[in-house]
Amino acid sequence: MRTHFTMPVAVHLFLVRGNEILLLRRYNTGYEDGNYSVPAGHLDGNEEVKTAAIREAREECGIEIAPSALSLVGVMHRRSTDERIDFFVAATSWQGEIVNAEPDKCDELVWADLDQLPDNVIPYVRQAIANYRRNKWFDSFGWELPAAPSPT
Repeated sequence: MRTHFTMPVAVHLFLVRGNEILLLRRYNTGYEDGNYSVPAGHLDGNEEVKTAAIREAREECGIEIAPSALSLVGVMHRRSTDERIDFFVAATSWQGEIVNAEPDKCDELVWADLDQLPDNVIPYVRQAIANYRRNKWFDSFGWELPAAPSPT
C-alpha cells in the first residue's frame, strides 16, 4: 500500500488592537527561544482551523474568541527543518483579559506597533504579518534554492 506524504499543519493567531499586534516571546521550547511569535499551535486532527485558533487563544492567552470574530487572513507553505502548512487567523475582539497562560513556554507578552516590529520576530511570522498588512493571502517561505554550481 502506498504511503502518502504528510506534514504538520499549524494555526497562528493575529490579535490586533488598533495598529498593534500581540507578540509572545518564546521560552524553554527548544524552537526559536528568545524570539517573538504570535499565539500559535498545531492542529490536533479532526479540528477546524478556527476551532484550533480559539483553543490556542484560550491555552496561551486566557481569552475567549467567538468564531464570528475570526478572519482567515493567510496561508503559508513553508520549509524549515521540515515542510509545513501554516494558517493565519486575525481577531480584533475577544472576551477576557490577555494573560501569559503558558509561562513555561513564553516569558513575555508585548503589544508591538505593526510599523515597528522587534528585530527578533521569527522570520516567517514577520513575513506573514507583512502579508496580512498587504492583503496577500498566500505565500511560500523557505523554498529559496541554493545557487547553482558555477561551470568549470
